[in-house]
Amino acid sequence: MSYTRIVARIGAFLLSSMLACGALLAQQKAPPPKPQEPVEEDETLVAKKEYAFNPLQAEKELQTGNFYFKKGSFKAAAGRFEEATKWNPGLAEAYFRLGEADEKLRDKKAAREAYAKFVELAPEDKRADGLRKKLGSKP
Repeated sequence: MSYTRIVARIGAFLLSSMLACGALLAQQKAPPPKPQEPVEEDETLVAKKEYAFNPLQAEKELQTGNFYFKKGSFKAAAGRFEEATKWNPGLAEAYFRLGEADEKLRDKKAAREAYAKFVELAPEDKRADGLRKKLGSKP
């Protein structure tokens, strides 16, 4: 047998082996991965934090909460607004937004508490009068 015939047979053998492996791989092909939806934040996975006054972190939490609220993830939004109130207890806007998120979650008691705190912190805000009427309190 000539050298070229041997090389040709080895090449044919390798080609057929590669095709067989390709066929086996095609049979074992995994289904395409499903596109992952963003998952709402799970409060149970968040470690206990030590809070100190941090207005920058509070503002960041407020903005993130606004993002979740606009997206319709009210539970995640409420969690972020709650975080903002812990970083800066004087941030009235966080309490107002927390009240809105709690209303969307149908938690009337929590919404009333958040709105009451907003009115306490920002009595001169234009939204405070409407909330006082809603809460049934006088100015």
